[in-house]
Amino acid sequence: MNAPPTAPLMRDATPADFAAIGAIYAHHVLHGAASFEETPPSLDDLLRRHAAVREQGLPWLVAEIDGKVAGYCYATPYRPRAAYRYTVEDSIYIDEAFRGRGLGRVLLEALIARCEQGPWRQMIAVIADPKGGSLALHASLGFELVGTLRGVGFKHGEWRDTTLMQRALNAGAQTPPATSATSAT
Repeated sequence: MNAPPTAPLMRDATPADFAAIGAIYAHHVLHGAASFEETPPSLDDLLRRHAAVREQGLPWLVAEIDGKVAGYCYATPYRPRAAYRYTVEDSIYIDEAFRGRGLGRVLLEALIARCEQGPWRQMIAVIADPKGGSLALHASLGFELVGTLRGVGFKHGEWRDTTLMQRALNAGAQTPPATSATSAT
């Protein structure tokens, strides 16, 4: 009889995690449609991205199972202009060895919870892989379909759409933001 899957340890990413994060992401860049990058970034590039996310006060989380980084997620500012400062975009990547175990849900739930500790009011998902489980996952956690951008990326020899989904964080757009735009970590 198979042992039940080990529950993931959710924690903030550290620089020591980025060799594993790089391997997970490289697989998605080279073989998947979820990322529109075509060349995997270097370890230094990933560490710079992590630093930029953390400088914004946003979370970058890993799910660790039996001492191995099984997946990760993070939030980034949705757009750079000041008026968008209360809106974030989520990203989630799972190691192929851990797909199909509900890890995406655990990661996204943790990311939403962390973002709700800060001043952010909306979370956007930009989903580029209609064959993966991201659409259903996001819908199950309260994201609503808001549109599809047709043929905006060209990867693996074909034009790719992106589906936009949106979820309110905390009070969403029902109340004005707090007077301070500082963020919780």
